[in-house]
Amino acid sequence: MSNVKQREPPKFPCEIDTELDRISSLPGHVLDQILSLLPIRDAVRTSALSRKWRYKWSQIPHLVFDTQCISTNSQDQTVVKNKLVNIIDHVLLLHNGPIYKFKLSHRDLLGLSDIDRWILHLSRRSTKEFVLEIWKGQRYKLPSCLFSFENLIHLELFNCLLKPPLAFKGFRNLKSLDLQHVTLAQEVFENLISSCALLERLTLMNFDGFTHLHINAPNLQFFDVGGVFDDVSFENTFLLTLVSIGLYVRVKNDQIVSHGSSSRLVRFFVNLPHIRRLEIQSYFLKYLAIGKVPSKFPKPCIDLNYLSIRINFNDFEENSAALCLLRSCPNLQEIEMLARPEEQASVGPVTDFWKDDHWKCLFGQLRLVKIVGISGIRSELDCIKFLLSNSPVLETMTVKPASNEGGWELVKELLRFRRASIQAEVIYLEP
Repeated sequence: MSNVKQREPPKFPCEIDTELDRISSLPGHVLDQILSLLPIRDAVRTSALSRKWRYKWSQIPHLVFDTQCISTNSQDQTVVKNKLVNIIDHVLLLHNGPIYKFKLSHRDLLGLSDIDRWILHLSRRSTKEFVLEIWKGQRYKLPSCLFSFENLIHLELFNCLLKPPLAFKGFRNLKSLDLQHVTLAQEVFENLISSCALLERLTLMNFDGFTHLHINAPNLQFFDVGGVFDDVSFENTFLLTLVSIGLYVRVKNDQIVSHGSSSRLVRFFVNLPHIRRLEIQSYFLKYLAIGKVPSKFPKPCIDLNYLSIRINFNDFEENSAALCLLRSCPNLQEIEMLARPEEQASVGPVTDFWKDDHWKCLFGQLRLVKIVGISGIRSELDCIKFLLSNSPVLETMTVKPASNEGGWELVKELLRFRRASIQAEVIYLEP
């Protein structure tokens, strides 16, 4: 009988509760963090765990309503919409704490009148982050109460129409602004940017209603823009260090002014003395090439260490702008050049442009180069040769053509080029 296992005495309910609910003893801010990481649907379900958990979800400061918050197999948009509206109404009605972040982004979301009610409710709740993404339908006109969010730090809008009230004086605490597929007037845009004195990050994508990007933001550090516009200029942007800019429409020939006019390239950099990273996308290099391009800037960009350029290697003006930029950035560590081969057949070839002695320069810190989308034309090869022969500490150059056509001939050309760096490795990647 000595080998018979003794039965353990049954645990009292209070002991079971203690073991199962140990997590409840964690600090309140830790519980809030745990709940904030859950989809709102699951966060609300924690009210069934125990009496202590019944109302904890109602105090989470971050509310995210997206595709995860609805459990339904219905393809009927009306059913999905009604369920989404009921969930948001239910959560906002029972929520009894501060709402620091509110995000509404659902693939079936249209510009509902219910959104006006929710924004009005949030305007009284010290909201710091507001994200609204309308994925379907026409632009949703934001209610005027949105512009009364005094504590707003981050604002993100997708497919919205902005028309602030005349009394709007800006978001005094706003640090991050992300506007995509938005409509607003020229004056509204300029006032919005200049009146947000603490703005540090600005993203603009696919906008309409304004065509002149005048950026007056003394604390701006990050600027990412892509769209159709006529002009871009900076004022009081001496802290701006990361810029990515793409012009989504070709610059017409009649827009290219005479060579005697001032250089847009030089003007672009006047108020960017500390820029460290620059991405020139789509057709923006063609815009920068308008006007008289100097051999280099009056004052070099000594902080710029990363440069990405999309370029038509058969366009003389674009090559001039690219060379000017390279000569004006002595501390580049990484260069990426993306060819636009679809245009190269429509422009006359640029011959011996990269070979001339007066273009010589030395990239004393350049370690990584990527050349993508080339077709093997002479100007592309001359550019590669130019970079290899003027980069004494280069470690890696990666070349990826647009197609396999002429690939072996391209490889043979690359192997013949002299390299200033004895450790430079040229890597050929299949397209």
